Amino acid sequence: MKLLQGDVACAEGALAAGCNFYAGYPITPATEIMVRIARRMPESGGIFIQMEDEIASIMACIGASWAGAKAMTATSGPGFSLMQEGIGYAVMTETPLVIVDVQRSGPSTGQATMPMQGDVMQAKYGSHGDYSLIALVPSSAQEMYLFTARAFALAERLRTPVILLADEALGHMWETVQLTDVEVEDRKISREVWPSKTFLDENVAPMPIFGNGARALITGSTHDEYGIRKVNDPGHHKKAVSILKEKIERKREEIVTFKEFHTKDADSVVISYGSPFRSALEAVRELRNEGKKIGCIKLETIWPFPFSEIKVNRFSKVWVAEMNTGMVSGMVDGEVIESISEVHSSKLIKEAVNEG
Repeated sequence: MKLLQGDVACAEGALAAGCNFYAGYPITPATEIMVRIARRMPESGGIFIQMEDEIASIMACIGASWAGAKAMTATSGPGFSLMQEGIGYAVMTETPLVIVDVQRSGPSTGQATMPMQGDVMQAKYGSHGDYSLIALVPSSAQEMYLFTARAFALAERLRTPVILLADEALGHMWETVQLTDVEVEDRKISREVWPSKTFLDENVAPMPIFGNGARALITGSTHDEYGIRKVNDPGHHKKAVSILKEKIERKREEIVTFKEFHTKDADSVVISYGSPFRSALEAVRELRNEGKKIGCIKLETIWPFPFSEIKVNRFSKVWVAEMNTGMVSGMVDGEVIESISEVHSSKLIKEAVNEG
């Protein structure tokens, strides 16, 4: 058990998962991840590079992944915006890597030292085109450690970029963290001439590694199972997009996680995620002590969003507690939603529930 800052716990989770390449650029409130990695990475023989900006950072991670490395970068709002084209390229080329976004108050430069959850939609829709990826949302320093490691496992298993959506409060929070063993997913490597099995059946293809003898074409353009560009063929594009989306949807049972608290007898519920969940759960417990039948649902995976898994319509009233103007509340199924924005305390949540 160690007393660690959330950002530091994230770095330790990456190292425990086998991360051996990090490229990044310092930005508040994610800089502490880079600082910890810079000190610790050489101890395990990995490579750390401070790049000139966030565009270079994510492209370096993509290149390192294709050279066989388990790669990660970390940033915050403005840097996350700069990475979006690279994220789309990583999706299209089925490149496993982890991107940590320690969210801060925006738009633009905003309030660099203040928390917000304003990048929820950007994590899903920030890059152009139609695609799916995975985004996890920790709510404690312990989960910063565990979810970072899980992000690597999912990235390797499904050959996709995985985003860890933290926030400033969580990144700078100091808590005790148990550095337990984590699931480590070894990469399935192809040493044969492609085709990519992802394009031929339901299995995710082993990944060729540059320098190990496999012949592979890697392109962000629409391509077939051999990597050959098919930029004028609508059939191939439909197939490619469908495959990139379906390989995520097929694995929903192992990707999507959430936790329920006090919901067995609840007729209403507060849904929350990230650091605001802590206030939401405290408010729910206080309200239950006052006799209200209310529960709490904590999202751990925000993309794919657990619409069908939560079954929100079993509750007569639903509130969503989040640090934005209502991004998740606008998605939750049914017409029973009220948004509690700018969450700072359990008192605010209690007041909203009581007024409703």
